[in-house]
Amino acid sequence: MTSIQPSTQAGGLTGGGNHQASNLGDILERVLDKGLVIAGDIQVNLLDIELLTIKLRLVIASLETAREVGINWWEHDPWLSGDSRKLELENKELRERVAELEGTSSQAIEGGDDA
Repeated sequence: MTSIQPSTQAGGLTGGGNHQASNLGDILERVLDKGLVIAGDIQVNLLDIELLTIKLRLVIASLETAREVGINWWEHDPWLSGDSRKLELENKELRERVAELEGTSSQAIEGGDDA
C-alpha cells in the first residue's frame, strides 16, 4: 500500500497560505510591469441638460512602465522633484517685482495728477 505525504512546497497542503501570497505578489508584479488603466465617466443631468461631467482615469504602473508610455509628470513637478526652494525664491522675486511695478505706476499716476 502506498501512502501520500503532504508536500511542504507552496502548492502543497501545508503551504496553502504561502501559495495565495505568491499569487498576489505575482499579480501585483504583472500589474506594475504591464500597467492597468481604469476609466470611467460620471454625468449629472437634469431634464436632459448636462450639468456636470467628471472623467476619471486611474493608471497603476511602475515608474519604468509609466515612462515607457510617456507618463512622467512627476519629473517636472517642482514640489515632487525637490525644487520647491527654487519655486519659493521665484515666487518671492515675482512678488517683489509686482510691488515695485505697483509703486512705479502709483508714482506715475500721482505725478500725472500734479501736472
